[in-house]
Amino acid sequence: MKKKIKNRCMKVFLLLIVSMLSFSSSMYGQSGSNITVKGNVKDNNGEAIISGSVVVKGSTIGTVTDIDGNYTINTPADAILVFSYVGYKNQEIPVGGKTSINVTLAEDTELLQEVVVIGYGTVKKEDLTGAVTTVSANNLAKGMATSASDLLVGKAPGVSVVSDGGAPGAGATIRIRGGSSLSATNDPLIVIDGVPVDNSAGVKGMGNALSTINSNDIESFTVLKDASATAIYGSRASNGVIIITTKKGAIGSKPKVSYNGTFSVSTKTGEVDMMGADEFRQFVTDKYGTESDAYKALGNTKTNWQDQIFKTAFSSDHNISVGGAAGSVPYRVSLGYTNEEGILKTSSLERWTGAINLNPKFFNNMLSVQLNLKGVYNLNRFANTGAIGAAAEFDPTKPVYMPDYKDGDPGNGYYLSLKADGKTPIDIGLSNPVDALNSRHNTARVRRSVGNVQFDYKMHFLPDLRANLNLGYDISRSMEWNTIDDNSVLSWVTGKFKSGFGENENYEQSKKNYLMDFYLNYAKEINNKHRFDIMGGYSWQYFYRWDSTVYPYSLAMQKQKGAGTYQDGKSYKSENYLISFFGRFNYTFNNKYLLTLTLRNDGSSRFSKDNRWGLFPSAALAWRVSEEGFMKNQNLMSDLKIRLGYGITGQQNLPDVNGNPNNYPYLNKYMYSKPGANYFWGDEMIQLLRPNAYDKDLKWEETTTYNVGLDYGFLGNRITGTVDAYYRKTKDLLNNIFIAAGTNFSNQLLTNQGELTNKGIEFNITGHVIESKDLNWTLGYNVSYNKNEISKMLDFDNPNYKGIIHGGITGGTGNNVLIHALNQPFNSFYVYQQIYDSAGKPIEGAYVDQNKDGVIDTDDLITYKKSAPDVFMGLTSQLSYKNWDFNFALRASLGNYAYNNIQSNREAYGGSSMLDPTGFLKNRISSASYTNFSEPQYLSSYYVQNASFLRMDNISIGYTFQNVAKWLSSARIYGTVQNPFIITKYDGLDPEFNNEGIDNNIYPRPRIFMFGLNLNF
Repeated sequence: MKKKIKNRCMKVFLLLIVSMLSFSSSMYGQSGSNITVKGNVKDNNGEAIISGSVVVKGSTIGTVTDIDGNYTINTPADAILVFSYVGYKNQEIPVGGKTSINVTLAEDTELLQEVVVIGYGTVKKEDLTGAVTTVSANNLAKGMATSASDLLVGKAPGVSVVSDGGAPGAGATIRIRGGSSLSATNDPLIVIDGVPVDNSAGVKGMGNALSTINSNDIESFTVLKDASATAIYGSRASNGVIIITTKKGAIGSKPKVSYNGTFSVSTKTGEVDMMGADEFRQFVTDKYGTESDAYKALGNTKTNWQDQIFKTAFSSDHNISVGGAAGSVPYRVSLGYTNEEGILKTSSLERWTGAINLNPKFFNNMLSVQLNLKGVYNLNRFANTGAIGAAAEFDPTKPVYMPDYKDGDPGNGYYLSLKADGKTPIDIGLSNPVDALNSRHNTARVRRSVGNVQFDYKMHFLPDLRANLNLGYDISRSMEWNTIDDNSVLSWVTGKFKSGFGENENYEQSKKNYLMDFYLNYAKEINNKHRFDIMGGYSWQYFYRWDSTVYPYSLAMQKQKGAGTYQDGKSYKSENYLISFFGRFNYTFNNKYLLTLTLRNDGSSRFSKDNRWGLFPSAALAWRVSEEGFMKNQNLMSDLKIRLGYGITGQQNLPDVNGNPNNYPYLNKYMYSKPGANYFWGDEMIQLLRPNAYDKDLKWEETTTYNVGLDYGFLGNRITGTVDAYYRKTKDLLNNIFIAAGTNFSNQLLTNQGELTNKGIEFNITGHVIESKDLNWTLGYNVSYNKNEISKMLDFDNPNYKGIIHGGITGGTGNNVLIHALNQPFNSFYVYQQIYDSAGKPIEGAYVDQNKDGVIDTDDLITYKKSAPDVFMGLTSQLSYKNWDFNFALRASLGNYAYNNIQSNREAYGGSSMLDPTGFLKNRISSASYTNFSEPQYLSSYYVQNASFLRMDNISIGYTFQNVAKWLSSARIYGTVQNPFIITKYDGLDPEFNNEGIDNNIYPRPRIFMFGLNLNF
């Protein structure tokens, strides 16, 4: 372990560059008795200490050791030199007139015992009993990371991170050991510096809670995966917990200024394989002939619509931080600025982030205070992603702009389809892709801040007893403006009016989250054999949300009708409370046998008084086999620990029908009826109220988890890793089921019915392949297998119940291709089984008659494949030679399938599929010539395609300049290529997208070429 951490510190130097400053003379700088002292600093293994600190005690005079451990310092002859390095004990040596001083630093065993942040406290890594993975700043992904979630991609076993497309500021879907719910959220709980934060996106473009933090401010991620680790968070922990710790200053450290900047160019990686103008013209001719209406509808230009909407984008990111200690107050302050362009025209993000961390100690270090403040200011313009679908369908023989356009003509100069009179727009025509981008203005502004102050007091009369008070908040204010220009193509073919009038939609949101945690912690060791750590506390958390939407007239409507709104506005206001009592008991005997017990009792205002409180226990045992006597006389295995855990966690975060938090699902509530459902009292129109369906006995989902794990280390921990196997069962699923008419106020009801199981295996290994003064190479690999199955759907027998059919697609009316079905994985595809000819070509309309009744109907639909992978894995490499470094991250996903909706909706040529009856054409995907479908086959299994992939996330090479100048201790320049390649059989543009697995209008991931600069002053 000691050697491992020592080399980790070496990598900190080689990858992030010197952590100490070269100091100029100050207090003693003018003394006439100065002398020059030279020497060498090494560790107790004889290895040079690189970038070790040599400081004149009581002054700011100092220097750092070079790559051979040598130093030179000008110092008063009677001074005391302080030699220090992370992970080693400080040494103070009087100069006494000597001009040569060599020093050997001893390892500090206390510092080398790695500490892991867990819920409400920390624990030594060797004492962990649960399935916990820590990813430090040293091992985070290299590349462009607008959101902190990007840093976790491929880094932790059992953790899947899939970005929600390539748009600037896009969030990510994070899953830990699969999902545990059908209707409620499957997102993990996010805790930032002790504050459980709201992880919902709110205004689009803000992403999830991880978008609040600048990636340069993160010290580590701790992922709690099994119930024995997460149960301390009770009713919110069924989907795992991610704890983020940010960087802080340190007592005794001198001011350190760091700058991190990147400059990048983003390009598209490819395009949907649509027919070009000549190919499309020939296809129309072959299918319909030169005398047909289809042929006559062709234009005489050549337009690649995908080229028209995408561009090469330029972005930059800058972060500056200052850290150190002002007297006895350690501090760190950072400021970040991001300006990111998207490859889809009109998309952009401008973001400011700031962070302040203070962590002083008082009363002889008995009272520790941590103050953490973080803020983000987002300005985002969202491109109209409908243009992506339109570009894959708009006629390539038509021009971008309308020929012979005159002021006042429809479309503001952009081409649009006109009726036979040549003047009137076809109101069901396609959106011109370029107009769709330029005429819609969708912008948002988000202000958000997360902060807390935490007091930790060791009792003077009993130092083993600590009291901890944590006061925190998470508040945000968001505004979004969405307008469509008057007379644009969009205003004629989409939206509410289709009459040339534009639209306005103004949205505003306010969210508040306040926290108060208090706990007592007693830790005691007796006779070096018995170690107790007992904690008990109380938590109070308050959530508030307010939303408002108004629809003002557009400018043209104001001129015609005066000030007003074209649609009634809507608002939403809600709040809820969570009150909890929690405790944990840790016991270690003889440093070999470990026991952890936790209990949390949660009370939520989201449930009725009869179901308001939920009890969530857990227990874990661990055996440190490597500490047994029979393991002492061998040198192969340096660490071996066996873990066994059990626990129950909950889920109470569920949306209502509008996507808002459902804070009162157990109450009998009324809501306004849909527009048009009115009652007239004379000339007065009164909007009606209608009751909602409700279940007064609604309660938590409960997930029970069993976990067995093994932690191992070989050859002095040069090779380390873990293996975990788990079984999770969620019962009382929060599930929307169909109910008999007249039994409630709807034909659907949110209630507790159903069970879901997840089981899997995780493995990770980290190897320090080469460790030397000049050459170091570390490899990390992780692989995860997960299988989920819905083991119960209803509490009563209903042989006609198919399951929950969902997953709407583009094309046709009301088509859905996903199902939650009994004894199947959730998000299985629900399609007809395609029949193929002898050459392997799909036969149009030919499907397997599953029930042998001679008719192909909905009774022949089957569950077929699923969107979640069976296996996903990550491989990272960090290689350094002297001042050079080379890093890459590779990731794979196996067994996941996707429904190719772009192909299914753009392949058929017959009927109105290619030629609309009103007279305009729609482009076809190139594969239409192969399948030769005359009518769309939306529910064919042919479109459920293997989406397994191997992706290189990033490759980076850099060089570090040491001791560049008196004022610049180090500088690193590097180049990175992000998303350089992907290997897949999937027919679409990218096999990795949203969690449901439906490929349609996905903002593609760009390929990013990046230049970076890190400076330490």
